[in-house]
Amino acid sequence: MGFLIRLVLKIAFTAFGLWVASHVLDFISIRSLEALALAAIVLGLVNAFVRPILIVLTLPLTIITLGLFLLIINGLMIWLMGYVLKGHGVHTHGFLNSVLAALVVGVISWIGHLLIGEGKAQTRRR
Repeated sequence: MGFLIRLVLKIAFTAFGLWVASHVLDFISIRSLEALALAAIVLGLVNAFVRPILIVLTLPLTIITLGLFLLIINGLMIWLMGYVLKGHGVHTHGFLNSVLAALVVGVISWIGHLLIGEGKAQTRRR
């Protein structure tokens, strides 16, 4: 599977996770399909550029908590996405609520990564 197809599928699964979170949880709201697509793209960019820096900076705390602090970092990324898109139809109501939303989005993204086979070694048939 090509890189571009994987990227589009990642964004689609992130958007689906955000959609589910907005319907299951009362404290995250996304007003339109355009806002949902924009939220998925912004969350992907935040996860690509800000999240790795935070993971490195908080590595000792992540090790002490046996990785559970990553959930706090993921919640911070969703809160940051909501802050950036505040006037564009995406609202997250508080940091702790963003952590719960990160749990929902994370589970759905994990299922999506399992479905597209990310992380598996690519073998060629000859």
